This record gives sequence, structure tokens and C-alpha cells, in this order.
Amino acid sequence: MKAVKPNKIELLAPAGNFEKLKIALHYGADAVYLAGKDFSLRNFSGNFTLAEMDAAIRFTHDCGKKAYVACNIYPRNHELEAISGYLNDMGRMGPDAVIVADPGIFKMVRRIVPEIPIHISTQANVTHVAGAEFWKDIGAARINTAREITLTEISEIVQKTGVEVECFVHGAMCISYSGRCLLSSFMAQRDSNRGMCSHPCRWQYAVVEEKRPGLFMPVLEDDRGTYIFNSRDLCMIAHLPELIRAGIHSLKIEGRMKGVNYLATVVKGYREAIDAWYANPEDFKVDATWMKELLRISHRGYCTGFYFGDPDQTSLNLDNYKSFYEHVFLAEIIEISEDGSAVCHIRNKIQKGDAVEILTRSGPARADTVHELFDMNGVCLDFTQTGTHVRILLTGRYAVHDLIRKAA
Repeated sequence: MKAVKPNKIELLAPAGNFEKLKIALHYGADAVYLAGKDFSLRNFSGNFTLAEMDAAIRFTHDCGKKAYVACNIYPRNHELEAISGYLNDMGRMGPDAVIVADPGIFKMVRRIVPEIPIHISTQANVTHVAGAEFWKDIGAARINTAREITLTEISEIVQKTGVEVECFVHGAMCISYSGRCLLSSFMAQRDSNRGMCSHPCRWQYAVVEEKRPGLFMPVLEDDRGTYIFNSRDLCMIAHLPELIRAGIHSLKIEGRMKGVNYLATVVKGYREAIDAWYANPEDFKVDATWMKELLRISHRGYCTGFYFGDPDQTSLNLDNYKSFYEHVFLAEIIEISEDGSAVCHIRNKIQKGDAVEILTRSGPARADTVHELFDMNGVCLDFTQTGTHVRILLTGRYAVHDLIRKAA
């Protein structure tokens, strides 16, 4: 595939709340996508009040980065007035784009806040050139193509339409077509297309014969259960050259509901990989450190999804594979004291003398030792309590938002 885009590809990261937004930007995201308390597809990720969203957009712009706001549910009649008010509020905040899937909301955005660019969500299921041309012709600035199409098809959309294309490159995949799933609605009365998915595709299943109630007969089970709908996770870090040469404008990471350690690790890995390709595209190689880190965060077995048309890559995770070892996230550095010690928000117990590693913005995680622990009144501690703020004396010097993990 020939290169069609001269500018550096965008790295787009999820921001489920203000802390995650800061982490995403700290570790190298060019842009973040976020949402309010309503009208997006991740209602359980924390999300932002209107005041928080306003502050988040201003913070992102102060960092020289972009903020996109999701409004990509399929609404009902009784919600239209509230969405209209929400869009008016959004107009005062000035995000860099609003993400939509529904044609009605698209029309409302064009009427109420015509100055805000519109990005088309993957929920809109754009699978071909004509569909992309339709959205472009009525004013869409960008399209997140359907996950079910190949990289060759995506490249053709870019070349024939000239529209900006955004694609998911890492994270969970839905077992249903572009997320159009009714399992959650039927089984938990939580509509997945309105931000309330209970993820029944991850649940354990067995078969019961009508006249033998209580006798559960397994189908392809292991010692933990049966996983007949369980998809693997997407990971495209090894295929950045192909993605960039296809003319894709933005690489999107899934995970507004994931934790900050997951987010930091993924954003950092893709940031370093992108920078490495642009520094020397001819000799680009996947750094073993990137994959080592990605293998040590929560995942269900990696695949390349539909990008290369390989059916083995879209087969189910029938054995419910999960990463066997995960980093133990201990704390986030929130302030550096004058004496060089780090004020930290504690997430897991830390003891004096612990061997730790610090995930910095660039390079491999740095090994260090907890020499001293103090509470915020200066009293020495032998160990920390989860949820507290503690001052930690380490050997090295680090930055605000660096993460402290248990040594491997």
C-alpha cells in the first residue's frame, strides 16, 4: 500500500474520568475521547459532569492536545430535548469534535453547534466507500470504520474519499456485529447500545436438557466454565507500518472502563512505537519491551481482528485465556516535594524496603526501592493504606503522573 498521509498519525486514547485523561496525556496521547454522564456507550466508566468536562477540555487544550466528546447512543424520543440542551452546553466548551452514530443526533449537532466537527462512531457501521462518501458529503469530518472490514478495504476508503479515517488498534472486541448486541438487554435488562452493557458474552455457560433441570452439560469447557461468546483482544502494535501506510489518520485505543495502569501501559507502548516508525521507517522493528509490557496487563489473548482477513484471528477465546501475570499497580505520583520525595496516591499496600519499578513517560520501567514512607504530617510509616496520600522517598527522581508498580 502506498503512503497517502504526510502528517504524523494521531494516537487517540480513552478518558473515562479526569485522572485517566491526565494519565493518557502524560504518557503520550495526541487526543482523548470522553463523555458526559449520559448519551455515550460507556455509562459505567465514571465519565464527566458538565463542569468536569469543561475543565477537562480546557486542560487538554492547555496541553496542546485534542478532546473529542462522545454522544453516540441511539436515543429515544423522550431524550431528544435533553440531548439538545447537552449539545448547547458542549458548544460553550468547544471540544475538537463530537462523536455520533445516529443520523438524528448528527442533524442536531449540525443545527445547534455547526462549528464543532463531527466524527462518525464505529457504531454507524461504515463498511464501504459509498457509506463513507455519504457521511463526508453531509458534513462528517472523520469516520471510525466498522471493525469488521479489512485493512485493504480501509485503505480504499481513504484513497477514494479523502475523508479522515480512525480505527481501533488495541483493546476489547465485541462478539456481536460492531457492538450491535442484544444479549445484555435480554439477560440483564441493560441496553448495550445505550451505554449499559453487562458483558454477558464473558459469562460462563452450560447446556441444560429440558427434562433434566439442574444437570449442566458443558460445551468446550475448562475447569472454570464455558466461554462460547468470548472474543479475544485486539493488538496491532506489530503492524504499525501497514496502518500508517494505509493512510489512517488516527489510531484509537479502546478502554474508557479500564484502569490507569492499563491505560498508561498501552498509551506508552503505542506512543513509543509510533515515534520509532517516524524516526526510522525503513528499519522499524517491534521493541520486545512493548510486547512484554502489553502482555503483563489484563487481556484475553491478543489477535489482529479482521484487519488481514485471517479467520484464525477472529476465532473465539474458548478457553477464557487471560494474562497469567499482571503488574501490581501500587501508586500514582501526584506531586514532587522540594526534597525530591514523591507524594503518591496509594492504590495497593506498600512497605518500607519494597522493590518497585516506575513507569516513566519514555524508556523501560525503572527499578527502584522504597527507602522511607511518611504520612502527610511527616510521621514515619512502615507501610501504607490503600486510598491514602503518602510521601515516598525513592532513589531516583520522577515526574507527576508516573506510576509505581511492584517489581517484576
